[in-house]
Amino acid sequence: MNRLFNFSAGPAALPTEVLELAQSEMLDWHAKGLSIMEMSHRSAEFVSVAEGAEQDLRDLMNISDDYAVMFLQGGATSQFGMVPMNLSQGGKVSYVNTGVWSKKAIKEAQRFADVSIAASTETSNFCEAPVQSDLFIDPSAKYLHYTTNETIGGVQFDYIPDTGSVPLVADMSSDILSAPVDVSRFGLIYAGAQKNIGPAGLTVVIARKDLLGNPLSTTPTMYDYAVHAAEGSMHNTPPTLAWYLSGLVFQWIKRQGGLTAMAELNQRKAAKLYAAIDSSDFFANPVVVRNRSIMNIPFTLADSALDKTFLSESEEAGLLNLKGHRSVGGMRASIYNAVPETAVDALIDFMADFEQRRG
Repeated sequence: MNRLFNFSAGPAALPTEVLELAQSEMLDWHAKGLSIMEMSHRSAEFVSVAEGAEQDLRDLMNISDDYAVMFLQGGATSQFGMVPMNLSQGGKVSYVNTGVWSKKAIKEAQRFADVSIAASTETSNFCEAPVQSDLFIDPSAKYLHYTTNETIGGVQFDYIPDTGSVPLVADMSSDILSAPVDVSRFGLIYAGAQKNIGPAGLTVVIARKDLLGNPLSTTPTMYDYAVHAAEGSMHNTPPTLAWYLSGLVFQWIKRQGGLTAMAELNQRKAAKLYAAIDSSDFFANPVVVRNRSIMNIPFTLADSALDKTFLSESEEAGLLNLKGHRSVGGMRASIYNAVPETAVDALIDFMADFEQRRG
């Protein structure tokens, strides 16, 4: 087996230890004679897996009983509609615009509610996040939504916005579980699984219970958070394999030392890579330093004509999926929890060698 270093933004790297455990259980889960994906989601065996995964996530993030934890389908993109359908009550809502994913969330919310922009960094080409004093907090808004980490632009908030009595909603798809976070500051958190949680096909939603139960009258049953919360995320057949694998990832994070240990590792990996970029005239990162993501690190070459060569040679060196998003170009290294420090070291060595040969 030759596992290469995967810098994909998502679906992203999974811990090798988790994949090996899943492989060993694939045909015969716990001597039951079948795989986890073949058994009923309502069986005692799978319910134990589901409940264990939820408890492990609650432990990792210190989620209180005031919050419902849901394991849903549809990706974070489905949450762009579910959030306003469940929380807006057809009134005013506020959004912070910091990049591609924020803009998508705003566009979808406009189908269901009166959307105002609390702040936008579009004029600075989305190279930073607004500071607290730049946010307009409309006290009549049903919630304020922001994207904690823009995967494509590599922009990450360095603080949790203070919204007073207005519930704070966060798309944490790209940085959930990368560091400790005070869940009590939020009304609702959602995140697609395919970066730091598990494989694609699952979305985690953490919602304060008092915010649930008053959706728009046109909201389909499958888009009603209260239904999923009441039925343990099993109103319909859930993505059982993805849920099981995510649970294995939660256990793996616990074995690494939890979110404090993850934060230390992620800060160290990111610091190394940014140092390599900043010390070179050949590579550059456009993001304001205080908002540089520790998960997604875009960078450009001094001569963009070398981009294709960089990508082909890096792949030959075992460094996969470094191409930047089509909307911004350049390169992007996504260094989520499961990307080992040795992968970052290998990338830095390759960059130095490439610069020496091509610079």
